[in-house]
Amino acid sequence: MGRTERAVCGISGHVARSGFPSRVDLVERMTGALRHRGPDAAAVFADPSLALGCTRLAVIDVSGSVQPLRSAANGSAASGSCADGELVLVANAEIYNFAELRAGMRRRGHVFTTDGDCEVILHLYEEHGEHAVDHLRGMFAFALWDRRRGRLILARDRMGEKPLYYTERPDGLLFASEAKALTAAGVPVELDPDGVADFFHLEYVPEPRSILRDVRKVPAGHVVTVDVEPWRVRSRPYWRLEDAEPIDGSCAELVGEILTELGPLVTRTDQPLGISLSGGLDSSVVAALAAKFCAAPVRAFSVGYAGRPANDERRDARQLATSLGMPFHEIEIDAAGATADLPAVVAAQDDPVADFAGVCYHAVMRAAAEAGVRVMLQGQGADELFWGYPWVRQAVALSEARGKPVFYELDPDFREAERVGPDHFGEAMRGAARTGFESSGARADIDLTGLITRTYLRENGIAQCDRLAMANSVELRAPFVDHLLVEAVVGARKMRPDHRDPPKQRLREAAYALLPASIADRPKQSFSPPLRAWHAAFLRAYGDLLPGGELVRRGILTEAAARRLSVADFPDGAGSPFSFKALMLEMWCRHNIARARR
Repeated sequence: MGRTERAVCGISGHVARSGFPSRVDLVERMTGALRHRGPDAAAVFADPSLALGCTRLAVIDVSGSVQPLRSAANGSAASGSCADGELVLVANAEIYNFAELRAGMRRRGHVFTTDGDCEVILHLYEEHGEHAVDHLRGMFAFALWDRRRGRLILARDRMGEKPLYYTERPDGLLFASEAKALTAAGVPVELDPDGVADFFHLEYVPEPRSILRDVRKVPAGHVVTVDVEPWRVRSRPYWRLEDAEPIDGSCAELVGEILTELGPLVTRTDQPLGISLSGGLDSSVVAALAAKFCAAPVRAFSVGYAGRPANDERRDARQLATSLGMPFHEIEIDAAGATADLPAVVAAQDDPVADFAGVCYHAVMRAAAEAGVRVMLQGQGADELFWGYPWVRQAVALSEARGKPVFYELDPDFREAERVGPDHFGEAMRGAARTGFESSGARADIDLTGLITRTYLRENGIAQCDRLAMANSVELRAPFVDHLLVEAVVGARKMRPDHRDPPKQRLREAAYALLPASIADRPKQSFSPPLRAWHAAFLRAYGDLLPGGELVRRGILTEAAARRLSVADFPDGAGSPFSFKALMLEMWCRHNIARARR
């Protein structure tokens, strides 16, 4: 029996330009800053031109598993420090199809020395070079050092489930799973005005930008190649949602088949498994899959609000959990508790995300960790893929009518930023430009599916939930963003548009095989917390940070604007008003500046 290297959850490194040494000290700092992503073990690899670091959250083969991985002279790969290896790998990954890949490569003569999923990346690279990513299914961010070529390969999965940041410097390039690791290595906490403009318009910063000047994200579905001699950094896409092949036939049947195929893959773990459960369709489908394919009891965690308002789904969630035999944990949050938790939420985020629901996600992941759960499932992605948001359906209709894409212009928070931003922004924002959302050339419904997936889903939903889960040392898995499922939905949509059908109709049809009709047909409810009450509580507690604060000092806001925003009312129809975004960014700046000083 070989060794398994699964669930390395934080990676970092420094590749040096010719004439400079690799900075092991910086990689050690970054590794330390990522220990929350992998509290069970850490390792650093050093080469004259490269240093790599990784941290491990052990969810499979708890007593084994060592990275970095190195290739061996006989075409195999081994854990640890194999002196004759020319390829070195650190990976934060869950490769769903590794068993099938490994079987095929063994038939072609490859020798494997571990039982884990990440070793297949090394062997695929030996066969396909940087096109190895084309063969992977799952979630991953990895760094592969090819010593013979003096080349570093950075790659990220198609839907952006695993994060990866990088920055170029005079001595080379630094990369890490989280931007906070880069600031731990001395990257200045300097705001990018364009990233700030994005944040105030969208409540997050879309890739490849980050909120930090000169720090970029490896875009999802991309490979970044770094050659040392001569120095060259290139980025190329290897996958686009819009390129999915048209599929004829029943989308509901295909979705059902893929979900059933995913069930045993996403529930595979040697640690206790849990699910973030609401009473809605998305998490109910995932719960049914978990109950069907996980041998051990799956724990369900559900958030509710004080006073049990209309959007409190704990009763429905408890009923489903009971019917599936799941132990049920409920978490109730009031305005005081949300206010007390807000600094911890801000601290866990990389790029700031101004979403009130972040407090809820954090509370769920903290409760899971306290219950001993190390892997959580979530229904993220179904709303974006199956027309769960009415404004996206409206955007498709307007885009078709106007012959050009209409996207965030329908969002009241975006319109507020367009309206008040010029009066609120300071000198540093002069000339700053938010990201523009241009058509990909696809049909409007396909175009808008791609846009909402690349922006709101990836940078709010996926990114926020990854950081808040990993801040509690919990791994998050989201079956609905499996790229083969995404391709199937989009491929079927190309043959028969469905944006005029009832919301989530195709997912509901697939869900009938897993859930009672009474649950599958349950109308969507908002997960949104009591926004107005929480907004008022947040400003009462922290609003005084804005006047004379970091945003004023850095010229992001004028002093007059900071004073107005510190006592602002909650606008009618808002979801994340300008005042809340300003508060979140102010708190983010203060926290990260203090952490960098430490």
